[in-house]
Amino acid sequence: MSTARTDLEALTAALRAAIGADRVISDRQQLRTYECDGLAQYKVVPALVALPADAAQCAAVVRACVAADTPFVARGSGTGLSGGALPHADGVLIVTSQMREILEIAPSDERAVVQPGVINLAVTRAAAPHGWYYAPDPSSQQICSIGGNVAENSGGAHCLKYGFTTNHVIGVELVAPDGDRVRLGGRAPDAPGYDLLGAFVGSEGTLGIATEVIVRLTRLPESVRTLLAAFSSTDQAGAATSAIIAAGVVPAAVEMMDALAISAAEEAVHCGYPAGAGAVLIVELDGPEPEVAAQFDQVVRLCRDNRAFEIRIAADDAERALFWKGRKSAFAAVGRISPDYIVQDGVIPRTALPAVLRRIGELSAEHGIRVANVFHAGDGNLHPLVLFDAGVDGQTERAEEVSGAILDLCVSHGGSITGEHGVGMDKAKYMPRMFTDDDLDTMQLLRCAFDPAGLANPGKVFPTPRLCGEIPGRRKGVHPAQEAGLAEAF
Repeated sequence: MSTARTDLEALTAALRAAIGADRVISDRQQLRTYECDGLAQYKVVPALVALPADAAQCAAVVRACVAADTPFVARGSGTGLSGGALPHADGVLIVTSQMREILEIAPSDERAVVQPGVINLAVTRAAAPHGWYYAPDPSSQQICSIGGNVAENSGGAHCLKYGFTTNHVIGVELVAPDGDRVRLGGRAPDAPGYDLLGAFVGSEGTLGIATEVIVRLTRLPESVRTLLAAFSSTDQAGAATSAIIAAGVVPAAVEMMDALAISAAEEAVHCGYPAGAGAVLIVELDGPEPEVAAQFDQVVRLCRDNRAFEIRIAADDAERALFWKGRKSAFAAVGRISPDYIVQDGVIPRTALPAVLRRIGELSAEHGIRVANVFHAGDGNLHPLVLFDAGVDGQTERAEEVSGAILDLCVSHGGSITGEHGVGMDKAKYMPRMFTDDDLDTMQLLRCAFDPAGLANPGKVFPTPRLCGEIPGRRKGVHPAQEAGLAEAF
């Protein structure tokens, strides 16, 4: 029997003793359930899966991994779109989906305390009877978990006005990479000292695993009004978006879909968007009734000034939900018109929307690869859906080329390679397009401070992992991780 096999059996026995045999999965077929997250183009079957029921069990799993010098990866609902929860073939996948208790709803403190497996929308459902809600709203909010949202610093349609997850998390309990349980932040805002909580939110599981999260609740608005504006082109819709923000109006959300995305949504959910639209904007305002009424009239005028050929105003919650149904279903809907697709997540200044969207159209034509655009127009967070058929020779490669060119385009316009999906496995190779070697070394010094053994979600975020204790600076020769076949330099 090989040493590796013996070590795995010993770790399996240790985990079963720590959290119970029914919470450890070792059967190969069952393990395949966890081979990827929402980005299915990357697949790795983990050596083991652990399903802790609480923070103590999660810490016990991490300590067992540390004792066995075995890497571990945290996973929530598995809806991530960057390969951030991709398992390690020789590691343990720690799934927090069974830690799903809402521990406290405290409207008087504008707070809720939840375990990491709690579904995003469940927080709002629990808070709504008290007149409050949880503002971050990823499109997958019906199934994504708070722990995953914290790991990726998730956004959503309403982040234009309300900000990302980091703006709504005031405290966490986490299991550090050495197995210790640590608290960052707390119930009171603005804790003194270094902002370690800010570093943790969005760290993609490389600095530890959240086991309890204190989130900020937001008062339900007095008034909500939503419109759907149809334009002949994305240029016109982009110009309308810039005009709205320039006028001093900050809507709760401004979302755009192009003709191909509209077609997919119609086929999937029959949302009834205006026929012949080259682009639609969904604009939502919320707040005090007098303010919303005045700003809404202004938004309608600005859309008309920018040549909207049809404007629909939601008469009630049912019609408002129908407007949003097409947008929220867009990612899944493209499966109706393409067997395979890549979801991208770049960011640009919103004033660059017309030029960038035109160039994406040119890239699509040059490579013979369709691209559907659906995105948070208000803050320039693009989600191009690059469509292809993996069964056709050369299409996968062309789609990946277009996908990479779109990220280069975002960076060249002063933007970013990711807005809310994270870097994960998928975008690690693009990090040097945005950051210098010194930048990346500095980031990895922080990672090494939390995780000197390099066991927490290895191989993610950075293109070539530095060795903790390695002297920062430009390297000469082959990196030891490359030589061992554990990493690739781009």
